Formats: sequence, structure tokens, C-alpha cells
Amino acid sequence: MDKMQIDILNQIAGLTDFPQNGAYNIRIDGKSAGFKSTDNVTISFKEDGTGMSINVKPGTKERIHIPVVVSAKGHVETVYNDFFIGEDADIEVVAGCGIHNSCEETSQHDGIHTFHVGKNAKVIYIEKHYGEGDGKGKNVLNPITDVYLEPNSYMKIETIQIKGVDSTKRVTRGILKDNTTLIVNEKLMTHGDQFAETEFDVELNGVNSGAHVTSRSVAKGKSRQVFLSKINGNSECSGHSECDAIIMDDASVKAIPEITANNVEASLIHEAAIGKIAGEQIIKLMTLGLTEEEAVEQIVSGFLK
Repeated sequence: MDKMQIDILNQIAGLTDFPQNGAYNIRIDGKSAGFKSTDNVTISFKEDGTGMSINVKPGTKERIHIPVVVSAKGHVETVYNDFFIGEDADIEVVAGCGIHNSCEETSQHDGIHTFHVGKNAKVIYIEKHYGEGDGKGKNVLNPITDVYLEPNSYMKIETIQIKGVDSTKRVTRGILKDNTTLIVNEKLMTHGDQFAETEFDVELNGVNSGAHVTSRSVAKGKSRQVFLSKINGNSECSGHSECDAIIMDDASVKAIPEITANNVEASLIHEAAIGKIAGEQIIKLMTLGLTEEEAVEQIVSGFLK
């Protein structure tokens, strides 16, 4: 890895070298730059090079790193990663993709991740997206995450778009069985002419299943955002969807809630709030010595924490 690739890796995964502990695969421009399986986590690659399977033994407690860096001119790829999480496992997966584009061509990474989470297992999945480069080519990221939760399992997804992504469609789908929980926390910021579309689609099939989806976003410049949340309550279950957005300049934000109760015991809630930064907040910070621009950035930073 060169310095630029290491800098991107640090942005998306907090790494400056190969991890010392736990299984990992670091993918750069369509190839593995280094990987390691452990006694309890086996990484195997698909023959066509389009992704990998990660098998986690029952009872495993481990952190797994699978970040992606795109830096080659005009590199476009679709990657399929399948996770099979054994019963009673407790794992954290650090993923994400960073693109460096200094050419006229589009660079694109579409990551399709499928999680099969066994009974009583717990998964935390962290995915960060980042783009940079002085070229006119676009940075495009289209992640899809499919989640299948077996009884008494739990999954939390932290998805963050840092900056520099020109176009993205982010899809998260879940099918939940009895006594399961899916939590999704999204944070993203767009600026310039960027476009971001987020879609959540969750089927609450099990008794005492629950989904809690939260999106916080900031739209600047002439950027556009669309937030679509679908929660289907098919049993005695609970679902909560929340979209909070700050809109600035000439940006546009659209929130589309869709909650469907197919069972009398389903309890579903959707909340959405879109608005500008209150002038009183800016004035208060300016009285503490900040400029107006610094005050706005402080508010935005705090909102996305």
C-alpha cells in the first residue's frame, strides 16, 4: 500500500497497517492486498474474484476488518460478501469504502453484503464511505446490506458517509424472526451537486421482533437527498423509524415513511423532521467568539456525532 491508500484506509477503518488481531481482508482496486483467517473465522474467496464468504464459528468473539480502497483510474466493481455467523457469536465487522479519483472517469464500488446471523448471536457492523481526488470523474458508492436474523439474535449497523461521494444509493433490508432486534444508525452529509438515496425495508415476522432505524443528515449546496423507510409489522412486534435532516443553501431533502401493520399487536412509529439551523443557535455560539461560519460547522458537527 502506498501513502495515499493508507490515508484512505485510516479514514474508513482507522487502520494504518494490517490488523494485528482478528481476521481481515483489505481489498485494493479489485484485489486482496492482504488477508488472514483465524481459528474461529474463515475467509474464503469466490473463484470469479467478486467477493468472499466469511464463516464464524459458534461462540466466537472477534473483530473482523474488510475495508475497500479504490484508487485505480476508472475502476468500477461489484463485490458480494456473505457472512455466516454461528450461534452465540459476538462479533464486530469494520467495513467501508474509500475512493481516490484524480481522473475524468467514474470510479465506483457497489458492495452487497449478506448477513446470516445465528441464534443468540450479536453483530455490530460499521460501514464508512469516503471520497476524495482532484479529478472531474465521479465517486459512486452503492451499498446493499441484507440481514437475516435467527431467533434471539441482534444486529446493529452504523453507516456513515463522511464526504466526497457524488452519488450513492444505500439499501438495507432485514427479515427478523422471534425475539430479534435490528438497529440501524445512519449519518451522512452531501454538498455541491451530490445525490444520496437511502432505503430501509424491514419485515418484522417474529414475535417480539423489533427494528429501530435512525437517519441524521445534512444537505448543503445544491445536493439532493431521499430517505425511504419501509417497516412491515407482521406479528406482535415494534418498529421505529426516525429521519432528522438539516437543510442548507439550495439543497433538497425528501423523507418518505411507509409503515404497515399486518397484525393487531404490531406497534409502529415514524418520525421525520427537516429544517434549517436555528438563528438563535448560531448567535449563541458567536457570542462565545466563533465566526458565523465556525458556528455553523460546530452545529453540523455536533448534529452528526
